[in-house]
Amino acid sequence: MSVVAVVGLGYVGLPLAVEFGKKGKTIGYDPSSSKIESYKRYVDPTGEVSCDDLQAAKNLTVTTDPAELSLADYIVVSVPTPVDLAHKPDFTSLINASETIARHMKHSVIVTYESTVYPGATEEICVPVLEKHSGMKWKKDFHVGFSPERINPGDKKHTLTAIVKVVAGDDDDTLEKIAILYESVITAGVHRTSSIKVAEAA
Repeated sequence: MSVVAVVGLGYVGLPLAVEFGKKGKTIGYDPSSSKIESYKRYVDPTGEVSCDDLQAAKNLTVTTDPAELSLADYIVVSVPTPVDLAHKPDFTSLINASETIARHMKHSVIVTYESTVYPGATEEICVPVLEKHSGMKWKKDFHVGFSPERINPGDKKHTLTAIVKVVAGDDDDTLEKIAILYESVITAGVHRTSSIKVAEAA
């Protein structure tokens, strides 16, 4: 059974980690110790995930230790990319997360980004960071994908599992692996796209 890690346990990442944690071994990583302590008590301060749901994720381990990421076959990145005053996305958290992942990711991992970005950003910004800090080569030693997050905070009707998930990979094999991964938790199904840039624009 594959191991999934979710990086960034906010209103997007936590529900995803919980759903994966109901299905199989899942690592939820966030550098915020206060968040992790809350989740260990089955409390989500944002109210997005119920105590019952957190308890139902029997295979989810939450941690502030990035070394745990070395166990993952799939890493999903769901950190915020807020816009600045000039309406440009701030990629600081995304770059920091990519550096952390790169230092710990294992060979042949698939890293899927969910953060809101402009078309081309995954391959132009994230991939070089992953290569630089891991010493690995993209498409040889690791692969990447993209699946735009579609969670509307506070919306209890259109929840994560009820919205069709758009997915993309850097080649056909990676696309299929990512699609199968999400199909395991998204009851509404997935929509495969032709390229990462198409998914980023979705």
